[in-house]
Amino acid sequence: MLYAVICRDKEGALQTRLDTRAAHLAYIEKTGVVKMAGPFLSEGQMCGSLVIVECDSLDAAQAWAAGDPYAAAGLFESVSVQEWKKVIG
Repeated sequence: MLYAVICRDKEGALQTRLDTRAAHLAYIEKTGVVKMAGPFLSEGQMCGSLVIVECDSLDAAQAWAAGDPYAAAGLFESVSVQEWKKVIG
């Protein structure tokens, strides 16, 4: 099943995102469950993330989100994991 991991960064946390980006990308590569991903932007600056993961269950998708180095670094103000259905694209 596909899940949307929707993350909003804490105010003023851009440097945390930049400092942790390599570890985040390595985690994505290592886990192999990400189907597409990218940052949300506000006035051209990264301010959150949308990650579509393919996992067996909501619990597995939530565990993936909790294991993200961005989460461990305290980047996010909020994280939501929602089952998602691909219709177009």
